[in-house]
Amino acid sequence: MTDTRRRVKVYTLNEDRQWDDRGTGHVSSGYVERLKGMSLLVRAESDGSLLLESKINPNTAYQKQQDTLIVWSEAENYDLALSFQEKAGCDEIWEKICQVQGKDPSVDITQDLVDESEEERFDDMSSPGLELPSCELSRLEEIAELVASSLPSPLRREKLALALENEGYIKKLLELFHVCEDLENIEGLHHLYEIIKGIFLLNRTALFEVMFSEECIMDVIGCLEYDPALSQPRKHREFLTKTAKFKEVIPISDPELKQKIHQTYRVQYIQDMVLPTPSVFEENMLSTLHSFIFFNKVEIVGMLQEDEKFLTDLFAQLTDEATDEEKRQELVNFLKEFCAFSQTLQPQNRDAFFKTLSNMGILPALEVILGMDDTQVRSAATDIFSYLVEYNPSMVREFVMQEAQQNDDDILLINLIIEHMICDTDPELGGAVQLMGLLRTLVDPENMLATANKTEKTEFLGFFYKHCMHVLTAPLLANTTEDKPSKDDFQTAQLLALVLELLTFCVEHHTYHIKNYIINKDILRRVLVLMASKHAFLALCALRFKRKIIGLKDEFYNRYIMKSFLFEPVVKAFLNNGSRYNLMNSAIIEMFEFIRVEDIKSLTAHVIENYWKALEDVDYVQTFKGLKLRFEQQRERQDNPKLDSMRSILRNHRYRRDARTLEDEEEMWFNTDEDDMEDGEAVVSPSDKTKNDDDIMDPISKFMERKKLKESEEKEVLLKTNLSGRQSPSFKLSLSSGTKTSLTSQSPATNLPGSPGSPGSPGSPGSPGSVPKSTSQTAAITTKGGLVGLVDYPDDDEDDDEDEDKEDTLPLSKKAKFES
Repeated sequence: MTDTRRRVKVYTLNEDRQWDDRGTGHVSSGYVERLKGMSLLVRAESDGSLLLESKINPNTAYQKQQDTLIVWSEAENYDLALSFQEKAGCDEIWEKICQVQGKDPSVDITQDLVDESEEERFDDMSSPGLELPSCELSRLEEIAELVASSLPSPLRREKLALALENEGYIKKLLELFHVCEDLENIEGLHHLYEIIKGIFLLNRTALFEVMFSEECIMDVIGCLEYDPALSQPRKHREFLTKTAKFKEVIPISDPELKQKIHQTYRVQYIQDMVLPTPSVFEENMLSTLHSFIFFNKVEIVGMLQEDEKFLTDLFAQLTDEATDEEKRQELVNFLKEFCAFSQTLQPQNRDAFFKTLSNMGILPALEVILGMDDTQVRSAATDIFSYLVEYNPSMVREFVMQEAQQNDDDILLINLIIEHMICDTDPELGGAVQLMGLLRTLVDPENMLATANKTEKTEFLGFFYKHCMHVLTAPLLANTTEDKPSKDDFQTAQLLALVLELLTFCVEHHTYHIKNYIINKDILRRVLVLMASKHAFLALCALRFKRKIIGLKDEFYNRYIMKSFLFEPVVKAFLNNGSRYNLMNSAIIEMFEFIRVEDIKSLTAHVIENYWKALEDVDYVQTFKGLKLRFEQQRERQDNPKLDSMRSILRNHRYRRDARTLEDEEEMWFNTDEDDMEDGEAVVSPSDKTKNDDDIMDPISKFMERKKLKESEEKEVLLKTNLSGRQSPSFKLSLSSGTKTSLTSQSPATNLPGSPGSPGSPGSPGSPGSVPKSTSQTAAITTKGGLVGLVDYPDDDEDDDEDEDKEDTLPLSKKAKFES
């Protein structure tokens, strides 16, 4: 179908009371068997798919608005609208709807709104129409009361609206307004304020068209100046006529377009400034006013977009060097407002809008504007650029890559953006923050396209790191040539924090590009200089950058960190922070804890070998002692490679035992007398045992090795007791007479020699010499007799958890012996 009369846009009203464009197509009416009735059908003009299939229900209230709109509700919260390209098409479909419902096509609404009580309906049926009082000065109070009493009832509101339309009542009221102003009749003006406000709440398009006409709108605004709640009237008309000036930066030849712009500005002003803020109950009563403004803006953008001469002149003057600064500022401000209007458009319309601007050369024009000295012009150009980036970053990326083939790096659009970010004079760096967000969008791989022929990510990131990254990192490199920042004022610190935030984003989302750049340019060393800044937020940004790198667990990064000893600034900052419990302290400890938990072997060894002396006294957390234990375990595995091979053998030969067998074996182990083993002595030393048996390990020693290895790995630094019976200086396992064990920090006075609980007292079960070593070994043999095919081994996390649960249920004395 090519009939433009039937060409429509389908809109639905969303939860935010904004109209969503569902597509453009051609409307028709016909009988639909499935719906059992006459229906409205809209088929998309692009592919012929069905955009709308709506049965014309006899009881649905259809409204015709602004000659080209038909609006109705299909469900309680589902409003639909058809916006026709031509009035004739709208009239044609309206006649079909009225024909189905048996209504006169001259009406603007086909049904009375419902939700009336039976009594109200009966009363209203007995009075077919609403009779308005004669429009006289003496009856203004009566009219105001009638309007106020009609608002709560939907049916009365409808009858009042019809009466106001049919009798030309609004114009008569506005004539009275002039009389009241001339006579300075304040009481009459207050009544007119209430009347006009009530008419707005009737939410009727036909009334709005009268009120917002060129001859009436200023008088309507005048009525709304006399709010009874104010001691003095507002001066809205004075502002609109004297202060607010309409500037035609490019002459508009179309009088209809010019009138539509004036009308939209004034109606928007009424909505935002003149009308009082609507209550929760009144909010939906102004939905038609929102729709009126919305469709006006859509029309304005469409009419300007179709005027090629207007846009051609606009961009020609923008880029013309002969254009004076004041004129250029007006042109940029107009373009900014034009783009802001486009935000009301739906995706398809916005797509066409930005394509038009792109074809007109908006990006080269912005490049010229951003290169100027005028701060206000640059600020407006930045806002326009943000609209383009948010809408279509790929379009911007394609432009900057193309211009790189013709221009030097200094004048590339993206480098101009970076320079404006770096040179922002605002103490709070408001503009820099906005620009950094735009750069982040441009370098975000998530919104980059991949096609069969090319990958935007590869091409653009290659371009960015070659032509732009040196501009971004310039302030960082310039400020970190010494051991501490050369400039450490607040504004510089804020700027460097922004740069670091973007670099951290690159580390997370880019792969080899940022890795090559950091390693080749030694960026991390320079960033860590900022750990010495007096501004804690900047030092934390530098630490966060390093933490993001370590979090990747990439050995290329790890080797770079170790080769350049890049933990030194972090350790130095940690020590300088002292005992203060703050964000810096926690962040540094968290980084080392990550290395320990993730068992990053290369970094663990590097930290312990180079910085253990500085960190060994830190005992309020177990992170560093845990790192040391990890390091010692690594060394032990290196010195005894058979341990690792033994673990692999166990893994390869594991099998499931009968549950009863497991219980019997555990019972044998836990029933061994407490005196049969020395507290603090390892039952079998793996290295000694392998030497004594000429590297042939019997089942008993296998189990004991596994047991010792598991205890050392799982318990880490909770308890370490050597063969001489001395305890670790930080923590010990203290036993109370109750049924629980508690982990307590040891004080120098704990367990004096000879006391019943001390490891070294002659009578204690764990004292050396109280039981011969052969007894311990015998007990071990008795206990381990049947454990040749033990299922659990040190790397099995699930079995470890089960062992820990079982330990918690042991008798106290057995548990203490087991953990020794």
